[in-house]
Amino acid sequence: MKKLLEVKNLCKDGILHRVSFAVEAGEMVAVMGPSGSGKSTLLYNIAGLDQPTAGEVWLDGTEIAGLPEDEKAALRLHRMGFVFQQMNMLSNLNLIDNILLPAVQAQKGKGTKSRSKDVLIRDAKNWMKKLSIEELAERDITQVSGGQLQRACICRSMINAPKILFADEPTGALDSKSGAQIMDLFRKLNEEGVTIVMITHDEKIAAHAKRTLRIVDGEILKEKEDAS
Repeated sequence: MKKLLEVKNLCKDGILHRVSFAVEAGEMVAVMGPSGSGKSTLLYNIAGLDQPTAGEVWLDGTEIAGLPEDEKAALRLHRMGFVFQQMNMLSNLNLIDNILLPAVQAQKGKGTKSRSKDVLIRDAKNWMKKLSIEELAERDITQVSGGQLQRACICRSMINAPKILFADEPTGALDSKSGAQIMDLFRKLNEEGVTIVMITHDEKIAAHAKRTLRIVDGEILKEKEDAS
């Protein structure tokens, strides 16, 4: 299998210490550790949201740690999807318009293949249908449950067909039933070929991944293959 993400000797301000690992295309990998272990710092640095002190991060053949900020932003927009515990939806927009935001932003970039407004809306509705929230398209974000809102966040993360999906504690703000439903959706996406790197402190959530990286005090301790 092709290595989609490769991290080499990554360091960050005494928080991360020479972290190295690779993720193959189509994998679902959990990064698990207790609070303060450096797992969220790791995600922010491998996703180009923060600048490592040293080391390299390769995504699909591009070394991203050394890129100028505008190039990192374009790469995040077109080749990465993000799902966070804090869902970061805009309260002045309805659900479908929130989902469409990355697609609308991508249309403004140079050299971007343009999609018409009708195509964008169709793509958004297709994702909403896939995640069973199509009837909520015109709802305000205050009119839906936490689980429904997180499904919308997944739709938003996939609207530009990213190479990789990064998720930071994606079930942390949900009850156990909604959290289990979200993880079922992640597993289905992964079965369809979506590469996922997920941060969690929860063994039950990590068990959904095919491989688990354990991080303590900024160092990867060992890898665990999922038995399923």
